[in-house]
Amino acid sequence: MTTHPHPHSPPPQRSAAAERAWGNLRQIVLGGNERRKEVVEALGMSFFRVKALRRIARGPVTLRELADQLVTDRPYTTLVVADLAERGLVERTANPADRRSKIVSVTAPGRAAAERAERILGAPPSALLALPEEDLAALDRIAARLVDPGPERP
Repeated sequence: MTTHPHPHSPPPQRSAAAERAWGNLRQIVLGGNERRKEVVEALGMSFFRVKALRRIARGPVTLRELADQLVTDRPYTTLVVADLAERGLVERTANPADRRSKIVSVTAPGRAAAERAERILGAPPSALLALPEEDLAALDRIAARLVDPGPERP
C-alpha cells in the first residue's frame, strides 16, 4: 500500500528543515531546564507545585478547574493544593455556587512567590543574550510569526 503525502505537505527538504528547527526549539525550551531548576531551588518546591501556584495566582479557581488546566487528576491536585496551603501560599474556601467544591486563591506570600517564579522563568538564557542584535531581531520576528501566524500563507 502506497501512502501519499498530505496535499498541503511541504516539500521533503522544507519538512526536514522544519523538523530540525522544531527539534532545536524543543531543546532550547525543554532540554536544559536551567530555569526550571533555578525556580525549584529558589522556591523550595517541585516544578509542578510552582506551575500550580502560578496558575492560582492568575485568579481564583476550583480544584476541578485547576486539575483540568494542569492536566492531572483531582486527588493529586488536592494534595498539591494542601501542600501549598500548608506553606501559606494559597487558601481554600467554600465555593458559594457549589458547597461541595472549594475555591483556591493565592495569598500575599503566594503572589510574591509566583511573581518570583515568573521573573526567574522569564529570564532569557545566556546563549540567547549572547546573540548579536541582528540575530535577536530576526529570532524575535520569526517567533512572533509562529505565535500569531496571521492569515495562512501558501
